[in-house]
Amino acid sequence: MKIRINDEIVTEKLRLQIRLDYKAEERSGRFLFGSKTNQAMAETVREQQINLLKNIPLQGIDLQDFDSSMEVYVITEEKNRRTREVAYAPLILTLKADNIQDVIPFLLRPEFKKIEILGPESINISKQEMERLMFSIFKLFSDKIDSYN
Repeated sequence: MKIRINDEIVTEKLRLQIRLDYKAEERSGRFLFGSKTNQAMAETVREQQINLLKNIPLQGIDLQDFDSSMEVYVITEEKNRRTREVAYAPLILTLKADNIQDVIPFLLRPEFKKIEILGPESINISKQEMERLMFSIFKLFSDKIDSYN
């Protein structure tokens, strides 16, 4: 990522924090013994995802910190005239990215909730970089739509 400091152009990586909330729903049809609570299932899903992210290399992404200290929260959702409790386990990823395009797959995940740019303070995007960014958004979005069909 190229940034301008006074009149000097410097190459610096994009620093971000991304919040992902992993979902766990209650499972029906289980016996009284041996089933986990929504909160425990959400924590398990979050830990599995942390292990996957740690062990799978991502091009242009340097994962720096995994903050799973936030409490699991439970909300009541209504689906098909049926209410049920759903637990969410938040995870805050701190990462460095070579460019904006490398971050887009995180933003298209169903778990995505929030993004915060930690640095640089200002970013200049050239016409060519903007075109590449828009194309990569389109490509990833159309791939997601195709996977639903």
